[in-house]
Parts: sequence; structure tokens; C-alpha cells
Amino acid sequence: MNYTQTARDVLQHVGGKENIAHLEHCSTRLRFTLIDQNKADVPALEKTPGVIAVRMSGQCQVVIGNDVIEVYEKLTGLLGGSPAGQNGSSNQPKEKRKAGTVLLDFIVGVFQPLVPAIAGGGILKSFLLLFSLFGLMDAKGQTYQILNMVGDAPLYFLPLLVAVTTANKLKVNPLVALSAVGALILPNMTAMLTEGAQLFSFDLKNIAYAYQVFPAILSVLLYAQMEKWFTRISPKPIRIFFVPMMSLVITVPITLLLLGPIGFTAGQGFTALILAMFDKVGWVAVAILAAVLPFMVASGMHKAMVPYAVTTMGNLGKEALYLPASLAHNLAESGACFAIALRTKDKVLRSTAISAGISALFGITEPALYGVTLQNKRVLGGVMIGSFIGGIFIGLVGLQAFVLVGPGLASMSMFISDELPRNFMFAVIGFAISFVVAFAAAFILGKDRKTEEKKKEAERGAFVEKLGGDETFKSPVTGQMISLSDVEDDIFSSKVMGEGIAIIPLKGELYAPIDGEISLLFETNHALGMKTANGVEVLFHIGIDTVQLEGKFFKPLVQAGDKVKAGDLLIQFDLEKIKEAGYDPVTLAVITNTDQYDIKVTQLKEVNRQDTLMVVTQLGG
Repeated sequence: MNYTQTARDVLQHVGGKENIAHLEHCSTRLRFTLIDQNKADVPALEKTPGVIAVRMSGQCQVVIGNDVIEVYEKLTGLLGGSPAGQNGSSNQPKEKRKAGTVLLDFIVGVFQPLVPAIAGGGILKSFLLLFSLFGLMDAKGQTYQILNMVGDAPLYFLPLLVAVTTANKLKVNPLVALSAVGALILPNMTAMLTEGAQLFSFDLKNIAYAYQVFPAILSVLLYAQMEKWFTRISPKPIRIFFVPMMSLVITVPITLLLLGPIGFTAGQGFTALILAMFDKVGWVAVAILAAVLPFMVASGMHKAMVPYAVTTMGNLGKEALYLPASLAHNLAESGACFAIALRTKDKVLRSTAISAGISALFGITEPALYGVTLQNKRVLGGVMIGSFIGGIFIGLVGLQAFVLVGPGLASMSMFISDELPRNFMFAVIGFAISFVVAFAAAFILGKDRKTEEKKKEAERGAFVEKLGGDETFKSPVTGQMISLSDVEDDIFSSKVMGEGIAIIPLKGELYAPIDGEISLLFETNHALGMKTANGVEVLFHIGIDTVQLEGKFFKPLVQAGDKVKAGDLLIQFDLEKIKEAGYDPVTLAVITNTDQYDIKVTQLKEVNRQDTLMVVTQLGG
């Protein structure tokens, strides 16, 4: 890969350096916070050599894969060397973003940078334990104990790490924020709180703030407001000491009196809730989570699990849901890729599958997902089967992880425990089950791309000759058509649900685009399923996340089992009230059994019910 050229192309297609408010990267993705997301040329980004996929969900996420660090370094060079953004704190996104999007962006920005430090320290501790078990080191010796404390440092000082990442995310002085949170874990402060202390005649709660996350976040949130306010009112000649002094003298006492106890209680309650749920349906939860992780990783939603994992690891020193489920999923992705590499005759696909399989074997699954799995629903099915079966075993034996790092071949020491001697053995068995089951399922279910394409062409010709034509789908609503990949829902935009069309409606009326039978009407009336005479299964979905409206503003005129003709009115919906409630009204028609049909979508701008938007040709049995 030409890293420099890829970086230049990506920079151009996200709208140039002047459109970037912030840039960071994770293990496989470049994460841009753009000033105006509309300036990003998503189709051009997707065609850029070196780019595996693009996701627009709050951030502009450009999936690079294993070469992300090299491309990131070239990008920061093009941007003047600033990794945090190129134009300073003045460059903020101008568009109004949903509260959920802002919250997720904040959570990812705070917790994602913590992972390398926590993972590094945790792996060091697990290797020390391994050396001790094999008699290579004395666990009571000072060398072992010193190195063990080195490994424990990232978790012990987790409040300080969180202070820095939160301050960076809020664009305030990280060293002053670090000082504010550091006051909570001073040895003398800890001793005073243990013995019983008062501040302004108020009793302070005895809380050990080491290993804690939420008190630090709340403290820095308050500090950020104090810094901005005092900067605004402070005379410039004394600002250099007055702003930090006044910010500290207000932030630390309020944290000790109020925010610290609130954050500590929230963290303890959060962990207790997760553990209670796990005690009741633990193995089921692990299996289900493992099976749905392909969709979560594809949409970036797996990052929402990081705060839980960090908090649980800090409080308990172990985690028994997300990381064990990730072990099953990661190895299932690897097994499926190696199965496709063995089966396919397509040299390009084989090369991609081998590379992606190796990455997944070591815990990085995005190359496998975007390069292989999501390209073929049968392979995706094999991954889900392997993940689920492996997840059942892992959940039943109660596998526990002791390091916050992506599970894979090189990090299996994360499952070593002197208190649970069989834990590592269970991890190895779960590793093998997930890999082997996914390999077998993908090998049996998967079809070679070239062979399948030739078969499709032959079957398409035979079908057209037999029936004399294709099925045509008119527009189900009147409005403005957009590309399905531009829909602000990653499950639809990634086409995991299938190929189809998306329209921003001008009227609150959904019509049948073709003759068929209503197969399903959702209880919340925002979506329905339809099946045509030739077996095309269509899902109609009005709005994004409108299931939360629980049926408000929707009036269905059909029910399951009804026969309908093209042009029949199916659902009436109050377009303006849906928008006033804060929901995106984009309406979708998606072919859910895409693998049985050849689908051609006509891209128009303004559409009405007379326009033909899709032509669907059956491929035969």
C-alpha cells in the first residue's frame, strides 16, 4: 500500500484539512470528527485504495485495517503534525448532532485511548503469573513484585488516565485536570479519608478513588466549566495562575463533597447490575453477544461496551461477558476466513481471506468483517454459528478475562489465573470450538464468488428467457432519494439487511411498489414485511429508531395476510410530528433475501410513485 497516497486521497475525500475538527485512530479505523459531514464524499472514500469500508455515525470512520497507524502518521504529517485535530479548538462541527451521537462520541473519546495502557499492564501481569507457574520466577521475589506493580499501575492510576483523556476530549488543560483528580488519590488524602475527615464542617465519605472511573469523569466535567468561566472573566495579566488556581479550589472540594460519592456509587451500581444480570442468564448472554458482535463491530457499536469493561476491570480485576464473547467471535471470524481461503478459486479473495484470517486470529476482526464476512451472507451465517456455539461453551464454564485487550492467539495469557487454574484450559477449548465450528460452517455454506457469479448469469438468462422479463419496483413514497449507504443507521447502510432504496419522504404515505402479500406488520406500525408472487421479500421501514415511538404517528391500513396491488396505500404517518420528535424520517425498502436475486437500483433525485427505482431478477433454485 502507498500510505502517502492513501492519506492524501482520504484527506481530500473527507473535505480537506479545513473540514477536520478532530482526528484519532483505533486498531483499524481512522476516526474523523468533521465540521460538515455533508462535505465527505463517501463513495469516493470507499473506492480509495487501502480503504476497506466507511461508516458515518457521529464520526466519519474510515476502516483501513492493519495499516491504520502508518496511514494515520502520514495524515498527521499532511495536517501539520497535530494528532488531535488541525485547526485547534475553534474548529467545531457546525451541524446539530443528536444527543445519543454526542454521548457515544464522548464515551469513545474518553475510554478508547485508555485501552493500550490497560492492556499493556494487564498482559505484563499475566505473563508474570505464567512465568511463576512454570517456575521461571519467584512470586515472592522483589523483581516479580516490582514488575507486578508496574503492570498494576495503569489500573491503579486509572482516575489520572481518565482525567487526561476526558480533558483532551473537552479541549481543556489536561495537566490541571490531572492535578484536580490527582488530589483525590494523594496518599495523605487517602489516609485522611480513611480516618474520617471534614471539609467546611461537612463529613467526607471514606472512598478509595484509585481504580475508579466515574468520579474522575465528573470532576473533569466540572473543571472544564470552571476553566472556561474563569478564563472569560479573568484579567489577562493574571490568567496564567488565576484560572487554574480558582478552578482547582472549586473543583476538588465539590468533587470530594458531592461528585466523587455520586460517581463512586454509580460505578458500583453499574457493576452490580451487570453482575446480577450475568448471574441469572450468564451463559445465554455470552452466546447471544458473541453471535451479534459481527453487527456491533461493523457499526462500531462494540465501542459502547468499553466503558463497562474498563469499569468492571477496575472494580473487580476481571470481566466475564464482553471479552469472553469477543474470544468466540474473533476466532469464528478467523475460522470462516481460512475456510473461504481454502475453498475459493478467486486469487484476490483468497489473499484477502488469508490476511483477514490472520488478523482475526490475533484479535483484529474488521478486515475479516469488511473484506470477507459481510460480502457473503452465508459466510456471515457461518461466523454467527461458530460464535454462538463457542459462546455457549464459554458462558457455561464461566470463562473470566483478567486483561482488557482484544482476545486472540498472542493474548491468551489474559485468561490465566492462579485462583481459577482451569480458566486458561477453558479459554483454549473455547478458542478451538469457535474456530473449528465457524470453519466447518463457512466451508459448507460458503459459495465461491466466481462460480456463484457465473451461475447467477446463467440462471438469470434462463429465468428471463422463461418469464420474459424482470420484476420492477416503483417508489413507495414521494420524496428525495438518497443512497442506501448514506442512511444514518449502520445496519441498513452496510447492507447487512440487504440491498434496497432509501427516500426522504415529502408526504406521510407509504404505498405498495409492486403486487404482493403483507407477511408481517410490526406492533409499533413503523415497519412491515411484504412478499411478491415470485418470492421477493421486502422490508419497509419508516424512519430511523422510530420503534421508540411505540406506534405513535403511524396508522396502518393493512394487516398480515392481506393481498395488495401496486399503488395500494399501506401506512399513513404524521411526517411533521415524527420530525418534531427528533427522528430521521428516511423511509427504506430493502430486499432481505438478496442472495436469491440480482438487484439493480436506479439512482434518481426527486422521485414519485410512478418512478421505477429497482429491477429484481430471480436467479432460480
